[in-house]
Amino acid sequence: MHAMQYEITLPADYDMTVVRDRVARVGPLLDAWDGLGFKAYLMRERGIGGSPVNQYAPFYLWNTVEGMNSFLWGGAFQGLVNDFGRPVVQHWTGLAHEEGGAAGSAAVTAVRARRPVCEGVDLAEAMAEAVRETARLASLDGVVSAAAAVDPRHWEIVHFSLWADASPKAPGEVFQVLHLSRPERESLPRGRQW
Repeated sequence: MHAMQYEITLPADYDMTVVRDRVARVGPLLDAWDGLGFKAYLMRERGIGGSPVNQYAPFYLWNTVEGMNSFLWGGAFQGLVNDFGRPVVQHWTGLAHEEGGAAGSAAVTAVRARRPVCEGVDLAEAMAEAVRETARLASLDGVVSAAAAVDPRHWEIVHFSLWADASPKAPGEVFQVLHLSRPERESLPRGRQW
């Protein structure tokens, strides 16, 4: 499993209807993408839900590297580059994934929490703790799914959760889910990824 996200921060006075309309138009194009567990089309609006910025920030969980590479290099990603410029694509190696009690519900919000893996910590224990936190998140009321992944270049762990309601019970940056493409969500491996 591989996690991926890019963030496009937009001007404070940007009309976020443009993002909503774009997602309504292009979101369904990935509903059957080979190798994609899910893509959450995420947005934050300045002044809403505590967001300091206007931002479009899709988050992906990939089942296969081939699916991810086909998206990035096969032409689909170029449409976003043409519209917004080429963003930095963040990438993390999967640590854990769990379905929540609300797995059959539509995702309304998402929470992303990032934290560094500090120098000197035991790496096995840090990763095991990330797996335990994923299971804890998945057990909370309203959780559709939860995942954890690590970037060993920058030593950062990301926890990502999808929620069936607008009031998630987890700390982190809160995003609106505009669309959820989930062609292979049922195939995403559960639990620890090693």
